[in-house]
Parts: sequence; C-alpha cells; structure tokens
Amino acid sequence: MIKLKHIKQVFRAEDIQTTALQSIDLEVNQGDFLAIMGPSGCGKSTLLNILGLLDNPTDGSYVFLDTEVSKLPERELAKIRKKNIGFVFQDFNLIDELTVFQNVELALLYLNLTKEERKKRVYEMLKEVSLEHRASHYPIKLSGGQQQRVAIARALVSRPKLIVADEPTGNLDSKLGHEIMELLSKFNREGTTLIMVTHTESHSRYASRVISLLDGKVVAWQDKTALEQSA
Repeated sequence: MIKLKHIKQVFRAEDIQTTALQSIDLEVNQGDFLAIMGPSGCGKSTLLNILGLLDNPTDGSYVFLDTEVSKLPERELAKIRKKNIGFVFQDFNLIDELTVFQNVELALLYLNLTKEERKKRVYEMLKEVSLEHRASHYPIKLSGGQQQRVAIARALVSRPKLIVADEPTGNLDSKLGHEIMELLSKFNREGTTLIMVTHTESHSRYASRVISLLDGKVVAWQDKTALEQSA
C-alpha cells in the first residue's frame, strides 16, 4: 500500500537549513497498524505529514497505492487524499458552529452522494462510535473523549483506505485514551490501515508494528505480528 524509499525532508529558512528526515525507508501493507514513536523534534509529525500527503518530501520516492506521489502538485495530492485518507488529530479539529451530524457529514460533501445517502452513512458511523444520540449536539456540549469519537467518525465515514492519527489520545486522560485506542483498534481489525504517532508506550502496544525515530532516522522497529507468529 505504501512504500517509502530514501525519503528526506529539509526545511530552509534564510541561511538556516534543518534536516528533519534522513533516508527513511518504510513499507506499510493494507490492514497494518503502525505506531511511530520518538522524542519531540525527532521527525514524527514531519513523517506523518508526508505519509498523509500533506507535504512533499525534499527527496526520495513515495509510492501510495501503486502511484508515485512524491513530486505531485498539491491539487493532485488533494484528490488522492479525499478519496483514500482520513485524519484524526490531537485537538479534534471539530467546527464549533456545526452539530455533531454536520461535522461528520463534512467528509462526504465532496462525494457524489445524495442527501439521504449522506444521512444514512453519518448515522451508521455515529452508531459505530456510540454517539447517534448526540447527533444534534454541538462540540462544546461534549466531553473530550466524545469529541475525539466524533473526529474518528468523520475520518472514517468516507470509508478511506488509510487513517492517519497524530497523537489521537494526547488531550485525553488515561481512561478515555484507552477507550479511543480500543475504538481505533476495532476499525483496524475490520480492515482499515492505521498509522499513528504517539508518545504513550501503552498505546503503541495496540499496534502491530512500532518504529522509533531519533534525529530524523528510524533507529528501532518491532514487528509484533511476526513475534506473535514465531511464539
């Protein structure tokens, strides 16, 4: 599904050059759950932005669903994102002026669906995250855990092939954090590929594979599926 080869990302500001990623090689298969870990400033978010087609790398090859995307213009990247990728963020990114229903429906407005089809999909997804009874509420009336469940519903309602999650439990307490991880794991078991950045080791254990970054390089990786099969 995803193949990165020799990915490099360099940021330049006037006379200062910062290398955020150095020769990253990575493969992600359909149905994988990959966790990316490492200290602040190690390149996790930079890598996630490239994987989610939000940024182009400075150098290297990125093949997504058999298409080389590393040099595509933003307009082409946006088309691929809309069809294939859902995003979950640490701060939820919900629109306060819209109801729960409307926030989730946003992800469907660019698709060629009737109003009734959108309504059906939104309520089905809200039921999946146990929030159908909150459809007419506004985000300010929800707890942090509920807001993140709305964000997950919005990310999944268009049935993307890949979910990219940036610290999805970062603003939640430990109990709510594990509830969100259980929910993400459920969708992964049902076939959605998931790539997640996390600082929390206990949450990384939900993943089938974990890579650790340091100074823009992959310094460690663990394939839990392979370990389980060899046990």
